[in-house]
Amino acid sequence: MGLNKKVQDIDFSSMMNKKALSLLSGGLDSVIAAKLILDQGIEVVGLHFVSSFCDSKRKERDNVVVRSASELGIRVLIRDKGPGYVQVLTKPKHGYGKNMNPCIDCRIYMLQEARRVMEAEGASFLVTGEVVGQRPMSQMRDTIRLIERESGLTGLIVRPLSAKLLAPSEAESQGIVDRSQLLDIAGRSRKAQYELVERYGLKEFSKPAGGCLLTDPIYARKLRELLRVEPEYTMTDIDLLKYGRHFRFCGVKLVVGRDKDENEALYKLWSPPYLFARSADFKGPSAVLKGPVDDNTIAIAGNIISFFAKNEVFPFSLECFDGRTTYRSIPRIPVDPDKFKVKGSL
Repeated sequence: MGLNKKVQDIDFSSMMNKKALSLLSGGLDSVIAAKLILDQGIEVVGLHFVSSFCDSKRKERDNVVVRSASELGIRVLIRDKGPGYVQVLTKPKHGYGKNMNPCIDCRIYMLQEARRVMEAEGASFLVTGEVVGQRPMSQMRDTIRLIERESGLTGLIVRPLSAKLLAPSEAESQGIVDRSQLLDIAGRSRKAQYELVERYGLKEFSKPAGGCLLTDPIYARKLRELLRVEPEYTMTDIDLLKYGRHFRFCGVKLVVGRDKDENEALYKLWSPPYLFARSADFKGPSAVLKGPVDDNTIAIAGNIISFFAKNEVFPFSLECFDGRTTYRSIPRIPVDPDKFKVKGSL
């Protein structure tokens, strides 16, 4: 998704002011970066991106972001990457990492979106917690320059943790930001960052960790399969990839929960035209179905649910919700769940 003309035409470098937009992930790098700029008397607004491709700890990290913004005393804006980002990852200009992680294109996309927010907020530059050499795909010197250029933010990004290792930004050149108070951290070690949060007394940040499901080989295989088989996918289809065992048969996609938490997640995600199903006669997994449901597909789905519930009593009653509640009698039929399993599904 490219920049719209209105934002693209704005010359931020000619309107430098003491207001910055700071990308805030909740990690210690982004928290320290915002703190270093705040300490120079510059107004900072946080921007946090969320995505369907974050792992199950997303809510925990989102909560950390809100708490870290509160600790810093700044507002934080939450933005979903949305369907536009899915379009980016289907055919990334700069390719993938080991799996389906388009790290360079992802960064460009986020910075383009951040540029729009800068314009709306009246901020003249962007702050990030990037550290030279920390990430092999997106934080090497040449890549940093490429991303900055293609996002339309050349000279408009201040990277407080590694600023002294990079060319001065417009904010530094024009004296809005005092470059002498910025740092020269490089590499993957975070020893210096931990010393800084200790010095500043900062408590609200998450530990360095993964979180992008696109780097997970199993998830990546399920995503590739979805994009290949269902070109008219929905964001619900994307969200369902994070949960359960996945099966395809007779034009139907079936997702079966693996535990109580997944059963609850499937129930929350379900809405017509999807169908939510669970046994009315025994405890076991819940499931979501999408596609042309008939007696045959319901019988197959019911037997797969029964298999994982270790149920031996047939027929049983399957409770189905598709906007209304119905009950289907499920006969025993020979079904091998492995035959229908989506490649990559556990």
